[in-house]
Amino acid sequence: MELQQTPALNDGPGVAAAVATDRIVETSIPSRLDALPWSGFHTRVVLALGITWILDGLEVTLAGALSGALKQSPTLNFSNLDLGIANSAYLAGAVLGALGFGWLTDRIGRKKLFFITLALYLSATAATALSWDIASYALFRFLTGAGIGGEYTAINSTIQELVPARYRGWTDLVINGSFWIGAAMGAVAAIVLLDPALMGPDLGWRLAYLIGATIGLVVLLMRMWIPESPRWLMIHGRPEQAHAIVDDIERSVIGHDQNASAGRFTKIRLKMRDHTPIREVVHTLFSAYRQRALVGLVLMSAQAFFYNAIFFTFALVLTDFYGISAEHVGWYLLPFAAGNFLGPLLLGRLFDTLGRRTMIMFTYGISGLLLALSGYLFTIGALSAQGQTIAWMVIFFFASPAASAAYLTVSETFPLEVRALAIAVFYAVGTGIGGVIGPALFGVLIDTGSRTSVFAGYLLGAFLMIAAAIVAWRYAVSAERKSLEQIARPLAFME
Repeated sequence: MELQQTPALNDGPGVAAAVATDRIVETSIPSRLDALPWSGFHTRVVLALGITWILDGLEVTLAGALSGALKQSPTLNFSNLDLGIANSAYLAGAVLGALGFGWLTDRIGRKKLFFITLALYLSATAATALSWDIASYALFRFLTGAGIGGEYTAINSTIQELVPARYRGWTDLVINGSFWIGAAMGAVAAIVLLDPALMGPDLGWRLAYLIGATIGLVVLLMRMWIPESPRWLMIHGRPEQAHAIVDDIERSVIGHDQNASAGRFTKIRLKMRDHTPIREVVHTLFSAYRQRALVGLVLMSAQAFFYNAIFFTFALVLTDFYGISAEHVGWYLLPFAAGNFLGPLLLGRLFDTLGRRTMIMFTYGISGLLLALSGYLFTIGALSAQGQTIAWMVIFFFASPAASAAYLTVSETFPLEVRALAIAVFYAVGTGIGGVIGPALFGVLIDTGSRTSVFAGYLLGAFLMIAAAIVAWRYAVSAERKSLEQIARPLAFME
């Protein structure tokens, strides 16, 4: 049997009691999971869990595209201030949801949390469609954001711990890049649902939010069969359940379990625990792994500023500097979204072959250089609206895998016991910086009507990305094709 006792334990009927007393277990579960080939099981995990990012892309795009409709709604009749309050509420919900649910994900398990967070998301989104004033709308947007923020932590943790090491980089990048599938869906939905010839002013925006809730309900059903992370179960005192899950996964992937050949797998010894004290969490993140924390902070902050500053203001650039009417902006989002999804899809494999440090440095660096170049061309008036869109499409072909690599870095370079909370902390910091400072600064620069002022903002974003590239090359961890336990030993690890 793969879950062997340590030398301190006796054979025979007393094993269970001994394990419960000494709380030490020897396991090859991580090695067995990493040895599996890609299969239908892994594809289903990616589809059932990764669709979170599609929902997030749909939510963010709809929030921007529906602004005009919410202002024209006979029921709501929002002002610009009301819209700002609602968007801030969503952002606050995402940050607090990530932190709160991230802590719970490490404490009570991945599976429980990805059901709770998705249920919160779909119920809050459906409730948003029924909003009757600014207070109700802002509350429901806050709860929707909390669900999405919690999803990031639970889902990233689960996928990292179920996907074999040699596929982990590409999988994570493609899943994060699928945000832009949702963005494209949101753009198309807005074009159709906000057409006054098809929908009334108070109906289209409500149906748009119901789309997100409907998708969330379908995904909830898809997740019913996803197992709890065996790695999490092993550390948290449930080795028999972890063993049974891995046996089932192996039978579904290769037709039989690998207990008979367990001797060929690397084993680790763990001291099981019920939870990880918050003091140990803080020490791990900011003392024992201080350098990795700084790398994660730099990568997340740079990409968040770069991304959100441009994405949340690209419509203003098109309308204010190129004279594109607001109802046509959605068409320009589609090629922008295509570049963002194709980047991780086509470059993601290189993060597992050429390696993390090389590809993070390349994608961050080239994104910064291309933004500086396109910003200069924008300043001298060398780009049309179509040319500007093509420039953004090329830039974000590289920036999208760079941004996804930031999430990959913070989710695979910390011990299992604090993984979800690490994701939450850096997501919250990145969202706070990128979601507040970036769009606000660019909004001010665009309001000046000066292309030179906007170029200065682009140069700042370019500088941050290039600086992050240098930091990654110098200090990032070469985590490609390595077991999570090799990259960061569990806090429960025993020599």
